[in-house]
Amino acid sequence: MQRQGCNEYRSLDKLLSGEFGKARPELEIPHVEDHADVVSRRGFMTALRHSGMAAVRPEWLPLVQMSPSYVSQRDVVLCIFMRGGTDGLSMCVPFGDSDYYRFRPTLAVPRPDSGDSRRCADLDGFFGLPPAMMPLLEAWTNGHLTFIQATGLMNTNRSHFDSMNFMESGKANDLTLATGWLGRHLLSSAPMTDGAMTRGLALSNSVPKSMSGGDRVTGVSNIANFGLPGSPEEQVQRQSMLGDLYSRMIDPAKTAALSSLRTIDLLKQINFANYQPAGGAVYTPDDDFAYAMKSSAALIKAQIGVEAIHVDIGDWDTHSEQGVHDGHLFQRMQVLSKGLQAFYRDMFAAGAPNLTVVVMSEFGRNIRENGSRGTDHGYGGCMMLMGAGIVGKKIHGNWPGLHEDQQFEEQDLKITVDYRDILSEIVSRRLGNGGNLGSIFPDFSPTFRGVVKPITGQSLA
Repeated sequence: MQRQGCNEYRSLDKLLSGEFGKARPELEIPHVEDHADVVSRRGFMTALRHSGMAAVRPEWLPLVQMSPSYVSQRDVVLCIFMRGGTDGLSMCVPFGDSDYYRFRPTLAVPRPDSGDSRRCADLDGFFGLPPAMMPLLEAWTNGHLTFIQATGLMNTNRSHFDSMNFMESGKANDLTLATGWLGRHLLSSAPMTDGAMTRGLALSNSVPKSMSGGDRVTGVSNIANFGLPGSPEEQVQRQSMLGDLYSRMIDPAKTAALSSLRTIDLLKQINFANYQPAGGAVYTPDDDFAYAMKSSAALIKAQIGVEAIHVDIGDWDTHSEQGVHDGHLFQRMQVLSKGLQAFYRDMFAAGAPNLTVVVMSEFGRNIRENGSRGTDHGYGGCMMLMGAGIVGKKIHGNWPGLHEDQQFEEQDLKITVDYRDILSEIVSRRLGNGGNLGSIFPDFSPTFRGVVKPITGQSLA
């Protein structure tokens, strides 16, 4: 079976050469040794992506009609991962803690009552929103945004690789766990939409660890150009030949391949390139994160059964010249907040959708600024949640303080809220899968922090 799958995989390259012209090296399908990859839907989709494929609509597939809003019995979850270790003390400024200014003489954001043009906006009398994040003040004022301070994954280290791996898997210090928390959620829950061809979508070149092992999950880097190459006539020929080839195979390869071809067709019909946002939302042109947010909005409104979306936004590792006020970190926070503002206006224009946005990073930064006007790897960080179902306009978490005797290992913000407490509460109360928390977050007993409201009809358990 494995060898048959590999041979059939190679035959994709023949379909993309031969009568369609000489074989092109860039269209070669890599040899696949792993049996699971050969017969999986994700493996088939990966092969199509390697070939640069894009699609046309077959006669059996109806056109997708955009909906002005999204309504469901459960939330769609959009997970945004800020890779690089984000400085949560700059994103959600603890101006009420005097030690913040003592340890950061040049990087601290001024108090809201300072009169300084670079001052933060007062959120709750203790924490503030920096100028770079001001686009999010609208969602905060409407009660649709919250921050969780002093959060992260307890009992891990300051390594980017390890911390991202453990956070996305949902278990600390276990390199043997191959699946992710979001993937296990999808695998252990019934689809929100019967017959959905795609339940989880990562807007990236590959499926991230958080979605690994999920049911009907794929990764697409450029969703508007995802499909078969060539002229419309060649696309039809290729699709027909691929469909004929895999319809004669045995399962699970047959089902995986045909489902993948249908997914390509379905995504093509959403017409991402010409999507028109609602609510006066403006997604910044030539901005990868804004493009991902725009694509996410279009995908959710199309209501094709996607329940989970993953988006990466990187470059948060600020060891030198951090630039809180007008430099690198300021620009990254601007990109994040403007993209989220456009997405918020777009999605909430027609009401409050069943949607939860989670923004997280692998760890925070050191409390003290270093000699290069940057901050080194830290421990405790900050999460953001956006949505109609969150308990918004409030800073959640237990602030430990920044004084020397309150620091973690005499340098970092302590973690007082395990990030899995937050995700567990979302999975249980917004995604309707509380009965499987033990498998989604192995060897962990969560404490719900009151960050989200239960969906109507659910209990608070």
